[in-house]
Amino acid sequence: MLFFSEPDLSHEFFLLLIAIVIGLIIGAEREYQNKSAGLRTFILISFGSCIFTILSVKIGISTPDRIASNIITGIGFIGAGVIFKDENKIGGITTAATIWATASLGMCVGSGHIYFALCGAVLVLLVLKALFIFQDFIDHYNKIRVYTLVTNSSQQFENCRTLFKNNQLKAEITGQHFEHTHLTTFWKLTGKAAQHEKFVRELQTGTYVISYQF
Repeated sequence: MLFFSEPDLSHEFFLLLIAIVIGLIIGAEREYQNKSAGLRTFILISFGSCIFTILSVKIGISTPDRIASNIITGIGFIGAGVIFKDENKIGGITTAATIWATASLGMCVGSGHIYFALCGAVLVLLVLKALFIFQDFIDHYNKIRVYTLVTNSSQQFENCRTLFKNNQLKAEITGQHFEHTHLTTFWKLTGKAAQHEKFVRELQTGTYVISYQF
């Protein structure tokens, strides 16, 4: 960690530029993926974390970690703001975790560990981009979807079970709702991605359900 006994504005400005570049690189990836937190957000997170860390060193002489430790708490509020609940899943967790990681990189830069921060930024990008291949591989062989199927008779309901079996999908009922003549069932189906796609095509062309959603 660097402790500055005298003002060194050129060095501090250099640290801020590095922090901005790291935020820009990670933010550009999130912006490209059209996520809720994008380019400007990540630049400001990295920039702000860097400034607060420099200030911790400058004004927290006896306890330089006091301000820096509160960055983590503040970042938690920002991360919570990008997490949202969809109908069948919770989204934004990866973006929230990326915000948290970017703040740590900004703190690295502010404390003078530039190479550590740059290596960390590369690893963050590898996790966000390169691991998509591994994620797709897992999804190809084991994909879980929650389907909402609306039927109007017990026969259609049983036909759905037959359809699951024909497409080699493991089925589990997670909830049901009956209204007048319509029965809405929430199914958690597990199988290969190709089996899911075949199942959806059969739903579209058959008379098994009134409507479906996943």
